[in-house]
Amino acid sequence: MEKEEDKVKEQEFYTEAAKYWERVPPTVDGMLGGFGFISQIDIKGSTQFLRKFILFQLKDPPSRTFALDCGAGIGRITKNLLLNYFKHVDLVEQNLKFLEVARTCLKSYSTRICNYYPIGLQNFCFATKKYDVVWCQWVLGHLKHDDLIEFLKKCSIGLKSNGVIVIKENVTSSENLEIDTQDSSVTRPLSEIFRIFQESNLICIKEQQQHKFPRGLYPVYMFALRSIGDKL
Repeated sequence: MEKEEDKVKEQEFYTEAAKYWERVPPTVDGMLGGFGFISQIDIKGSTQFLRKFILFQLKDPPSRTFALDCGAGIGRITKNLLLNYFKHVDLVEQNLKFLEVARTCLKSYSTRICNYYPIGLQNFCFATKKYDVVWCQWVLGHLKHDDLIEFLKKCSIGLKSNGVIVIKENVTSSENLEIDTQDSSVTRPLSEIFRIFQESNLICIKEQQQHKFPRGLYPVYMFALRSIGDKL
């Protein structure tokens, strides 16, 4: 398999992605690439995964104080999922237009939203705050291989005791890496994703495929991760 780093150029990769998202309307349909109608199905699948496998099934589940929404867009996941289970949520989103819409959409939750971080994940650094759950959905394909590993290592350090990283991403149906030059993103096969977890010193404690999405879309998987050596 061709190495990802051989196919993806450094700064051009991030610049082109930012340009693409600047052209996207700050709506649910925009966030979901024209498939806004799957939002409820998506949230339902995520809710079941979070409730059943993380909050209620783990021997040492995370507490429900702080969550981080990575690549938060207009706050769709924060509003419809994370705020239902966590007292406070921070949002990371590099597109300022999306963040402004998120602030408006989440205005009634202002006492529960602590921070809006206007920065790309490749440059995001965890401060002194630690999180119970770090939620990353449909955003890690915008990180190059080495930057993704570095980001996941930062996530691990940024977790509280018993904290969990949750990833929900498209996966290729083959063993091939697929590059989308339109939005400057990478879709990885499952085998590559698990290699990245291993290189990031993370162990997958639960994996589940999202069901009931329309045919023709990439398969979507959810992963719950903890640092190797942590209680499972």
